[in-house]
Amino acid sequence: MNRCLPLQIALLASLPALAQPANPPAAGFDLHRPEIVAFINEVTQRDGLKRSDVRRVLKEARPQPKIIDMMNRPIEKVAPWWEYREHFVTPERVTDGAQFWADHRESLERVAATYQVPPEYVVAILGIETRYGRVTGHYRVLDALATLAFDYPPRQHYFAGELAQFLVLTKENRLDPRTVTGSYAGAMGAPQFMPSAYRRYAVDASNDQRRDLWGDWNDILASVANYLHENGWTAGAPVLAETRIDPAANFQIEPHGLDLNETVDSLGARGVKVDLEVPPDTPVLLIPAEQPDGPAYRVGFHNFYVLTRYNSSARYAMAVYDLAQAIAQRVQATATAAAP
Repeated sequence: MNRCLPLQIALLASLPALAQPANPPAAGFDLHRPEIVAFINEVTQRDGLKRSDVRRVLKEARPQPKIIDMMNRPIEKVAPWWEYREHFVTPERVTDGAQFWADHRESLERVAATYQVPPEYVVAILGIETRYGRVTGHYRVLDALATLAFDYPPRQHYFAGELAQFLVLTKENRLDPRTVTGSYAGAMGAPQFMPSAYRRYAVDASNDQRRDLWGDWNDILASVANYLHENGWTAGAPVLAETRIDPAANFQIEPHGLDLNETVDSLGARGVKVDLEVPPDTPVLLIPAEQPDGPAYRVGFHNFYVLTRYNSSARYAMAVYDLAQAIAQRVQATATAAAP
């Protein structure tokens, strides 16, 4: 250990402020880059935005290399199911979800009646996305989307589209594009809608001429339910079921596939039995659900596929389902205990 180090630090701290090295401001994007020029041309022609306005906003954007690192290692891709589940389906999240349901019961009941989506799924999505609105992200959405649109080739086209949608959204909703914050991927508000989803699915449930996904719980709850409804949620239909695997079972799984490419009958013919009474021709998706002691499998139905429209990950949809069931059970138990 360098015993002179504390003295050196004290001496540096005592120097005049002008003598201390200043942190240079982060460099912005070069708006003369061909792909950025092309982006500006496209959004001004297609979306009716003024070129000067687009350039002024993009001048404020700052690259975030850390975002590229996180995009290359999301938890959905690296964690086995049981670890992923432990991260999201926790006792605290169940307790908080039951309390959130109690706090917003009237609004959730209206939403369920309007969109035919059970409250537990709306609550669970909010619990997983932002811990019921408490953690909505601290990255500037402008920085996140510009970084991914211009410096992340694997999904450059997608994020360029979301950046364009963000510019239109901020104009429509009279938001300051320099101050809106969200996730490292540019998702916003309590439900973590990407800009295109915000424009398409957000609902003004409070009838105040605004679609506020940060502070208006009527808008937030209705928007999540509307998202599921518009993507085909079927009231009263199953979501997920467990399976029993015969010792001689013979089947294969497409690791990242989300299509309902099997039926209960076709899986049964290969030794995978579904633990739910449904018609044999019911379309299903076989899902790996690894446990600490070895392989395991579940099957998702149409409503499970709808959950993957919110986040294209089978593990995400399984976590939503498990958290929703746990919250609903807690709410029911509380109601039963309180009954005379």
